[in-house]
Amino acid sequence: MKVSVVVCTYAMERYDVFSECVDSVLAQTYDPLEVVLVVDGNEEVFDRVKDEYGDLEDVVLHCNDENQGISYSRTRGAEIATGDVVAFIDDDAVAEEDWIAELARVYEETDAIAVGGHVAPDWVTEKPDFFPEEFYWLVGCDERGFGEHMEELRNTYGSNISYRRDVFLEVGGYDENTGRKGDRHIQAHEAPVCIRMNNQYGKGVLYNTDAVVHHKLFDYRGEFRWLVGRSFWQGYSKRIMDILLPEASGDKNEYLKQLLLEFVPDRLSSLLRRPSTAKAKQLVTIVVFTAAVGFGYLYGLAGVDRSELVADRDAATAD
Repeated sequence: MKVSVVVCTYAMERYDVFSECVDSVLAQTYDPLEVVLVVDGNEEVFDRVKDEYGDLEDVVLHCNDENQGISYSRTRGAEIATGDVVAFIDDDAVAEEDWIAELARVYEETDAIAVGGHVAPDWVTEKPDFFPEEFYWLVGCDERGFGEHMEELRNTYGSNISYRRDVFLEVGGYDENTGRKGDRHIQAHEAPVCIRMNNQYGKGVLYNTDAVVHHKLFDYRGEFRWLVGRSFWQGYSKRIMDILLPEASGDKNEYLKQLLLEFVPDRLSSLLRRPSTAKAKQLVTIVVFTAAVGFGYLYGLAGVDRSELVADRDAATAD
């Protein structure tokens, strides 16, 4: 079974971490492996990619004519790929050497149509003591309570997810209304495609915790103000998803219930038994981040034109 790994990048200031990511993919123990590198409309970056990787066997290069965003770039990479399975990793992550072998093993042993793995935080700076594990999803890493080994989930995160290529393309790939494009970043990038797969094939994503990538978290991802803003836009994005995909709404609602009824009481109990400043900060942070998500959702209720959004979705589907 051939696996194609798609890595997308777009900015020269990210090139060093992108290069580290690509090198970790090239060092995989699995074979046969194809690596597809997609540069999102930056000729300067593409020239450097050609210089460093253009002569390598089983490496395919592509540059978009203009900046199209991560969703377009990943789907384009899957179209270019020739593997039976297409896997995705963020350009600021590093894969363990058996990452693809672990993903592939699940396909070989089951009838899975999608397999994801564990995204571990890799703090480039010191981890802020106020940041609770329950909100690691804000920075694209697996949060507390994310899932059990080999559990079927709606989706795993974009830095560690794979699909049978024919299935991924059959359901239309990633929705270009979501994902990063310039300053716009509507979250829930993986949810739409995984929901479409589930609707059509009746299967979710198998979560193999032995397939590990390490997602680099730079200084700004540990800034309280940035994280509050991120929480707000996550709430706004949830409102977008509730409009576009009403069937997606239950997933985060269940997590909110678990957060409030299980994790918060557990933290309160721990704080009372063994008080510490870090524990108190993290408990307060949970309240602040949850409130920011709620305000973002309310902003979406007031500010999103539902009919226009649905019309855009239907037009994109028709295309």
